[in-house]
Amino acid sequence: MDLDERKAVARKEAFALRKAAYDTRPPGAAGHLSSLLAGYRSVPLSGYMPIRTEINPVPAMEEAAAHGPVSVPVIIAAGQALKFALWEPGRAMQDGPFGAKIPENPQFIEPEIVIVPLVAFSRSGGRLGYGGGFYDRTLEELRAKRPTLAIGFAFAAQEAEDLPLEATDQPLDMIVTEQGVMTP
Repeated sequence: MDLDERKAVARKEAFALRKAAYDTRPPGAAGHLSSLLAGYRSVPLSGYMPIRTEINPVPAMEEAAAHGPVSVPVIIAAGQALKFALWEPGRAMQDGPFGAKIPENPQFIEPEIVIVPLVAFSRSGGRLGYGGGFYDRTLEELRAKRPTLAIGFAFAAQEAEDLPLEATDQPLDMIVTEQGVMTP
């Protein structure tokens, strides 16, 4: 199997694991993420609006928004880095690409912390995404300007022993699950 085929197989397995975790998710799944972000008050960050069976970071984002700027990713076009639109609880939202909500009349900022959704992760900081490369391009661009903390947020069941990765895949600095925080 080539790398693309291995990634497709890994994504299929990981989506099934994520769906099972989503279906049995406990309340307060973002508690560890909230605790971690409390140590970074006022640092500009990006969360995400969950789609399908992604773990929901919004409760942690709401708490963080009381102390500093919070944004959500906006897909501009295929092959480009993401932009980040300022978000706050109660802000008017509209449908964006792939079904994720984005703010109406966006004002863009650059985050220093990026909470990254994923399909699967490894304890070593590897991340398997959806395959568009948006977060890899974005993290590479942000990290070229300043230190940028990439926090993978997922269900513990999404952990994989061996991920098919390539040289352009940006590593995660931390992984947060409903069970705790891991540092590669």
